[in-house]
Amino acid sequence: MRVLFWGTPDFGLPSLDAMRGAGHAIVGVVTNPDRPAGRGRKLRPSPVKRWAVARDVPVLQPDRPRGAEFVRAVRSLSPDISVVAAYGQLLSQEILDLPELGSINVHASLLPELRGAAPINWAIIRGHARSGVTIMRMVLELDAGPMLAQRATPIGPLTTAGALYRELAELGGPLLAGALRDLGEGGVVEREQDHGRATYAPKLDRDAARIDWSREAGETDRWIRGCDPWPAAWTELGDETVQCFAPEVVPEVGVDASPGAIVEADPTRGLLVATGAGALRIGEVKPAGRRRMSAAAWVRGRAGLQGARFS
Repeated sequence: MRVLFWGTPDFGLPSLDAMRGAGHAIVGVVTNPDRPAGRGRKLRPSPVKRWAVARDVPVLQPDRPRGAEFVRAVRSLSPDISVVAAYGQLLSQEILDLPELGSINVHASLLPELRGAAPINWAIIRGHARSGVTIMRMVLELDAGPMLAQRATPIGPLTTAGALYRELAELGGPLLAGALRDLGEGGVVEREQDHGRATYAPKLDRDAARIDWSREAGETDRWIRGCDPWPAAWTELGDETVQCFAPEVVPEVGVDASPGAIVEADPTRGLLVATGAGALRIGEVKPAGRRRMSAAAWVRGRAGLQGARFS
């Protein structure tokens, strides 16, 4: 099968490898333009572009995937199907319908739950017991098309968004390859979603990642894990911004302190912080301008934390 792949981050790489390993021809990739990155702000290609360049696969990088010239470029590749995995832009009906077999998407949730841009983060933040990958046919409505395949995986009590991202990326590869095989053989059954059960996962930004210490400890724990590594849950200590990671609910500790108060700053055990109900141990921090480190190391190098308050 001749596949045109649409994607930008490394989430799509296992899907590319799985398709290639199954004998499909990747006739091109569409990815976002190179972006400035790092201290030098040099242009950096996306992981999908690097994958393609290393294998002499044609690369298209439109600012927006539309216009007569872009449509001609896609048509010239003669794809049988488009596969989208974390591309990050909406596609027009003309583009969706251009390949003979249409367009399908590798979506990181158990649809119809968590349609939208940040399903991995919100699955953890909202306390879902499991997540998964859905292969669906793309329609103009956001993540609302019929499902070709779906596979679930549990979310553990320590799972971070980063860990779940990697797990779902690896899960998506073989699931996609199987769906393409069944589609090519005419054996795939497309199931309509139950739209009445749909929930949404809007994009997260830095403002949304600010820690609200008035939440109870379990909810605060999920917010921190759901924002690790990006956009990274953060708080303020005076005029200093501190990102927090590796939380642990400490249910056996009763605290009589205002939310955000540092009730323990231990050079071996790190930080214990009061929440709206219960306490939370913070295992790692990243102070502004410094590397991510253990909270215990930060305590050893920073005086006056005991009794201070995050806000």
